[in-house]
Amino acid sequence: MRFTRLITTAFLASTLLLGSCTGYQKLLKSANVNEKYEAAIKYYDKGDYFRSGALLEELIPLLKGRPEAEKAQFYFANTNYQQRNYVLSAYYFKQFTDTYPNSSYTEEANFLHAKSLFRDSPGYELDQTNTVSALEVIQDFLNTYPTSQFRSETEGMSQELQKKLENKAFQSAKLYYSLRYNQAAVTALTNFNQQYPASSYAEQADYLRLAAQYAWAKESIESKQRERFLDAVAIYQHFIDTYPQSKSLRTAQTMYDDSRAQLELLKNVPADPTTAAK
Repeated sequence: MRFTRLITTAFLASTLLLGSCTGYQKLLKSANVNEKYEAAIKYYDKGDYFRSGALLEELIPLLKGRPEAEKAQFYFANTNYQQRNYVLSAYYFKQFTDTYPNSSYTEEANFLHAKSLFRDSPGYELDQTNTVSALEVIQDFLNTYPTSQFRSETEGMSQELQKKLENKAFQSAKLYYSLRYNQAAVTALTNFNQQYPASSYAEQADYLRLAAQYAWAKESIESKQRERFLDAVAIYQHFIDTYPQSKSLRTAQTMYDDSRAQLELLKNVPADPTTAAK
């Protein structure tokens, strides 16, 4: 549906613009394929990707079987990329590589396919399905072309998208904590640090995990508190071992001290015989 809307929008835009270009309209209506192809290439070389793309879109089905077809299809895909129509350019670059797997343009087309998906990746606060797809295509490119001239830029795109997913994961986990969904926060923050152990958010995530575990223990029924305060103590010990210079040590120490005090008070409370509800 999104792809169809983009095509419709692009077509309407081209119709409105071309309506004011009488000479260009005549060229579009021309039945001379060679003349239209030469004009499309000239427009492309001048950086007029709109007019070049409009001509090439008409020419591609007419050039089937001719040597110019390969160049026309690659150029048409790139006119969409240059106009920031990234969903369309991703589609047409993929179509090109499927049609011409051995072309001299294939490596660049694969790169621009990946770059189109990279450009179309949404902000971290939105659904990241497209980002994951872009990363998969980028990794395929790096595996297929290990010595590519585009490798450095492609690796940079990969790192940027991975950072976006990392930020998404942290902010989502942090949101659970902000909403006081403490059990969910503990799980999400634990998963985050397991998935991103070298993250710049790792210390903050560990501290929030301690805070969430402590709050979860405090709000639990008495029979479950001992086990959950013990987990808070363990998380605290990991935290101070990992971040001995943390600015959050004082508040972490306060939670630890209270957890130990609560454990003393709970010594004679029977433990919950079930563990599934932890």
